Amino acid sequence: MSQVNIKPLADRVLIEPAEAETQTASGLFIPDNAKEKPQRGTVVAVGNGTKDEPLTVKVGDTVIYGKYSGTELNLDGNDYLMMREADILAIV
Repeated sequence: MSQVNIKPLADRVLIEPAEAETQTASGLFIPDNAKEKPQRGTVVAVGNGTKDEPLTVKVGDTVIYGKYSGTELNLDGNDYLMMREADILAIV
């Protein structure tokens, strides 16, 4: 897990997406143009939550999120997703 100097506001969460699968379970290699966008990642930073609803995720949690959720960010050469906690489907 990497250290970032960014603090999300309110109910937003910064997630580092997991790497896309390069090989299937049966051993076949997946070409770069056929890889799917991962829907799993690790929480790197969290906001303070809102007055009515505190955040339930914490730094270090592995989460599953929606396919088209979040805004892609590139910080210090690393790719991240900034999204609201409501876009997170589950903690794994």
